[in-house]
Amino acid sequence: MAAVISNLSCVSLPRILSNSRRCFFKPCARPRLFNKRIFAVKVRASSTAFVDTKPPTEPFVVENEVSSSKSILACPICYESLTLIGSHVLSVSESAAGSTLQCNTCKKSFYGNQTHYDVTVASGTKDYGVGMPISTEFFRFPLISFLYERGWRQSFSIWGGFPGPEKEFELMRDSLKPALDGIIVDASCGSGLFSRLFAQSGLFSLVIALDYSENMLQQCYEFIKQEETFPKENLILVRADISRLPFVSSSVDAVHAGAALQCWPSPSTAVAEISRVLRPGGVFVATTYIFDGPFAFIPFLRRQRQIIAAMSGSHFFLSERELQDLCTACGLVGFTSIRNGLFVMISASKPI
Repeated sequence: MAAVISNLSCVSLPRILSNSRRCFFKPCARPRLFNKRIFAVKVRASSTAFVDTKPPTEPFVVENEVSSSKSILACPICYESLTLIGSHVLSVSESAAGSTLQCNTCKKSFYGNQTHYDVTVASGTKDYGVGMPISTEFFRFPLISFLYERGWRQSFSIWGGFPGPEKEFELMRDSLKPALDGIIVDASCGSGLFSRLFAQSGLFSLVIALDYSENMLQQCYEFIKQEETFPKENLILVRADISRLPFVSSSVDAVHAGAALQCWPSPSTAVAEISRVLRPGGVFVATTYIFDGPFAFIPFLRRQRQIIAAMSGSHFFLSERELQDLCTACGLVGFTSIRNGLFVMISASKPI
């Protein structure tokens, strides 16, 4: 979603201060609200828990009714950064309706609606549509999107060992320290359960809630509207394909995927894309299920996994080693995992 991290911003800023400010990892810190028309240009000194930022001293004033600026998003075709036309900033605080993201290389345009920006390859087409596996199309149904956060996700704790969103957030905090004050992508965000937690934590300069389901993004938008004090300035909603992420290479500080790996049509393709967009030292954190124990010793189950995956688009893992091999094959290092029943949380990073 623009150039290298140090060059990312939603608008062109007049200048950058020479003095920097240190930010310390505070689990309970309230969000730092940004000016509604700008984001600070971030200059990274290292990939530790301390991050240098250089906030602007003056607001960016848009003189014209129609403006354009470099966005943080990139074309999913050529991966060149997109130019934002018709809006002052990419943010839930301003409607995406009427805004256009223009690729100056491919000359393709991507459009925003009331809730999100559509940055899929097929964006803007009328008669062409890409058929997705069952596991992907299933979550595009309005009823499923409505129920997901109203009972469905809670059931994961009952039979799958998921500790719950708040506890999961606590478990992943150490892994996310290198991404402090940076850009985090909540991939396959669903109705935005974790996207909203990330935004409210104040730990990240920008949160990108990304999903293929329009209805899931609509639900996320509705939840945000219900909270009067929600920090809308540092969150955007984006429709995109996990296998074709709309970001410039090495431009994202962290990618989170909650209970999503098993639903991706091709986990290896998706993780390879995540590895591409992560900056050196950037972090990938994900949760999924592991069907080990007695399941791992059923030869029929092992042999039929590929057939089941091809038919439904769903994948299930039989060991932590498989997840480690997946990350290693996609160029990620430092694999760690946390188990609780069928639940597993993994993390890995892009080599520096």
